[in-house]
Amino acid sequence: QVQLVESGGGLVQAGGSLRLSCAASGRTFSRYTMGWFRQAPGKEREFVAGITWSGGSTYYADSVKGRFTISRDNAKNTGYLQMSSLKPEDTAVYYCAADILFRPMQITEEKYDYWGQGTQVTVSS
Repeated sequence: QVQLVESGGGLVQAGGSLRLSCAASGRTFSRYTMGWFRQAPGKEREFVAGITWSGGSTYYADSVKGRFTISRDNAKNTGYLQMSSLKPEDTAVYYCAADILFRPMQITEEKYDYWGQGTQVTVSS
C-alpha cells in the first residue's frame, strides 16, 4: 500500500510559479516511479511528468516541457513538481501517482496503482 498526499496548490497569476509536493508513506518510496497528472474542468486527466525511482530519468508532456521540473527526495519520501511560467491553461487539479511495478516509465493513468487526492492549481490571466 502507498499513501500519497499532495500540497502546494493555489492561485497564481500567469507567469508565476508554484511548487507542488507529494508526501508518500507506506511502501518504500524509492522503489517506484512517480508521476504527476492533471485534470482540467470538462477534460480527461492527462500525464504531466514522470520520474523513475532513482530520479535518473524524467519525462514531460510537450505542453509543460521547459516550464515544469519534476524531482524527488527519496530520503524525505517526497516528490516535487516545480512549475514556472504558468499559463491559464495550466489550471487544473494536479495529482501525484505511483507505479509500483519495475518497468519503463508509463504515461497512461491506468498504469499507476496509487493516487493522491489532488491539489487545485488556478492560474489567472
